[in-house]
Amino acid sequence: MPLRVVIVDDEPLARQELQYLLSAVGDVEVVAVGSNGIEAVELILTHKPDAVFLDVQMPGLDGFGVLKKLLEKKTQLPQVIFATAYDQYAVRAFEVNASDYLLKPFDRARVRKTVEKARGRIPTSGTVVGDSVTVAKLDALLYLVEEARAQAPRNGTGKVVLKTQDRLLLVNHKDICFASIEGGSISVTTSTVEGQSNCRTLEELTDQLDPDMFWRVHRSFVVNIQHIREVVPWFKSSYQLRMDDPKKTEIPVSRNQTKRLRELFNL
Repeated sequence: MPLRVVIVDDEPLARQELQYLLSAVGDVEVVAVGSNGIEAVELILTHKPDAVFLDVQMPGLDGFGVLKKLLEKKTQLPQVIFATAYDQYAVRAFEVNASDYLLKPFDRARVRKTVEKARGRIPTSGTVVGDSVTVAKLDALLYLVEEARAQAPRNGTGKVVLKTQDRLLLVNHKDICFASIEGGSISVTTSTVEGQSNCRTLEELTDQLDPDMFWRVHRSFVVNIQHIREVVPWFKSSYQLRMDDPKKTEIPVSRNQTKRLRELFNL
């Protein structure tokens, strides 16, 4: 029987790369692909996969939030393989041995080894999350990871460099209202200034930011949740976000982020 897996990552390229590497391993069936934590919970409950490849850093409900939701629902637990670009806490966190992890960028040999490890655990997997031993392991894992994340900020300064006219400004993360990309150029807007980031992609920019504060609402926009002024109903059950910058910019919410919007604000 092929190993049935679900992939959840908010970066399209990461999802595609992992699908490709898993297909190269062979005897692996990707039964579903998701882009956020809310989808992850739903896909795991619906498809009951043997394993889930789960991104750690996702705005809104991150990978560890997914585990918390599964703990609450006491559902059957698949093999959980976390994906992360930050190895400073990965090794320590996964010493609990409740799951496995992959470091980004993905390595073909590491992916193959991870699949083999998950496949070897299948005969003893299928543990209900409510089992006391499993809960204890997951609780320990979550504690270690959250402790390490709190001690390891995204960068040492908590600031982003913006170019505006002939000046280079250092802007506090909390002051950023939103960032957008157009024609390969990334613009960052705060309450007082607009400027250009030297990052090449929004993914590169968001890697510097707090995932609990910043949310990729659209492929072209990242918003600071604390700077959302109003949620505006739009056409065909879609929404826009009106920000609190001086222009009161309205930003579209993509359809695959609508569920997360409703979850965040109880719509």
